[in-house]
Amino acid sequence: MELVYLVRGKMYGNHVAYYEENLYTDDVLREEILKQIRNGAVDDYASKNLLHTRKQIAKTEEQIKQKAVQIMRSNKEYMADSYSTVRNGRVCVPVKKEFKSRIPGTVLGQSATGSTFFIEPASIAKYYEELQLLKIIEENEVYQILYTLTSMVAAKTDIINENTRVIEKLDFIFSKGKLSIDLDAAEPAVNTERRIVLKDARHPLMDKNINVPLQFRMGDGINGIVVTGPNTGGKTIAIKTVMLNCIMAQCGLHVTCKEADICLNSSYFCDIGDGQDLAENLSTFSAHIKNILGILREADKESFVIIDELGSGTDPAEGMGIAIAVLEELKKEGCMFLVTTHYPELKEYADRTHGIINARMAFDKETLRPVYQMVIGEAGESCAFYIAGRLGMPGSMLKTAILHAYGEDAVKNYKIENKENIKNAVKGNKVRKIKVQKQQKELRNKYNIGDSVIVFPDRKTGIVCEPVNEKGVLRVQLKDKKIWINHKRVKLQVAAAELYPEGYDFQIIFDTADNRKTRHDMERKYTDKIIEYNN
Repeated sequence: MELVYLVRGKMYGNHVAYYEENLYTDDVLREEILKQIRNGAVDDYASKNLLHTRKQIAKTEEQIKQKAVQIMRSNKEYMADSYSTVRNGRVCVPVKKEFKSRIPGTVLGQSATGSTFFIEPASIAKYYEELQLLKIIEENEVYQILYTLTSMVAAKTDIINENTRVIEKLDFIFSKGKLSIDLDAAEPAVNTERRIVLKDARHPLMDKNINVPLQFRMGDGINGIVVTGPNTGGKTIAIKTVMLNCIMAQCGLHVTCKEADICLNSSYFCDIGDGQDLAENLSTFSAHIKNILGILREADKESFVIIDELGSGTDPAEGMGIAIAVLEELKKEGCMFLVTTHYPELKEYADRTHGIINARMAFDKETLRPVYQMVIGEAGESCAFYIAGRLGMPGSMLKTAILHAYGEDAVKNYKIENKENIKNAVKGNKVRKIKVQKQQKELRNKYNIGDSVIVFPDRKTGIVCEPVNEKGVLRVQLKDKKIWINHKRVKLQVAAAELYPEGYDFQIIFDTADNRKTRHDMERKYTDKIIEYNN
């Protein structure tokens, strides 16, 4: 069968369309299958013998039904019901227990109460035997037809296998095309010069409407980049973006860039994430080292490696030393690599080492917000002092921290605008605490006992039986139970003031009858009864 869309593609010079020439058809086999198989079963008209047999089966089944109806009409007073039934594939009539001997036949079942017997009348049994014989003839005829079709298909095995291979190839090509359209991807250029250039790149799983495009370049003598910057600044997502686009290009996919020039790599390695495993007695640091040592054993000059937070998870001085040793080993192998770090020593190492450069993730110190833009050729900073200062750390504490981290000269370079002692900072926290308490008070007044509310996401209606507590949780009486739920999942439907008169006793709604009686007894006299609360 010719594929119309492939034939049409030849008119536009589409090379994929010429796969159609490798698809073979067999009109005789196709017509034979279409004639004999319909709706997943052998068709009645597949052969004259099958058609005749199935007509006989239908006729015999109708005779059985008619015979059952006739018996029930002529013995109406013996029947427990007005219709026949089927037990174990055989038609039976429901006969009252006291009249079971009046209907000759075989008892095939009994009702749950024992008052009704299901009997296959003897006059129907002969039709059932005839029916079974016809079904055996039908089954043999179906097998013969299927055997014939199977042998015809087997004779075309080579053609079918080739068609399957071509169709799989086409399906893969169309899937890649659909993915490219969905991702708004572009065709990359491929080079053999160990160079990676990405323009307006983005992570393939990120929304292109909110993603900040990445500008990236390495190669031409620069095989390693040390990326620094603040936490949540985008370092990890940046190195993931680079590697994912390289892998996509090597898999024959379009890349999520405006333009790209990518080299092919013999292998890709990464060390990202915690990797802690109690079952294997691996700490965070142990897991990183185990993974990195595996990378160093396998990596060569045609490899591409990314490592996140190199040297983290242990003593900073020792972690820094190990990080530099790993970078030295990667440099010796000649592979391309991207690593992220917070160690200032690694920035200095990249500055003085040929073939390795720094890169930083931009950060707005005024708003304390990352810009998510990589600047290659410059070292970044963690901005911990700026973030701590903007969040309220006193200037005296910041000076102490900077002095011990970088020395006296560094203190002069930092612009410190905070209060000079921790007491003033605490006052600021007190103001915030008062504000939070005010918000909690407003929240407690939002819902009152007896309010009719809607509970999401199920949109069930309930009645507030306990107001919002300091954690923002209230209690709601549903149809069959009481639940604790966060106020954000509740919406006021009708206020209690509109539903009940002033001074209404809500115990009538929320308490059980036994509890109300016990409480009434307690008000009048001594009692040893207790009030039970349903939690």
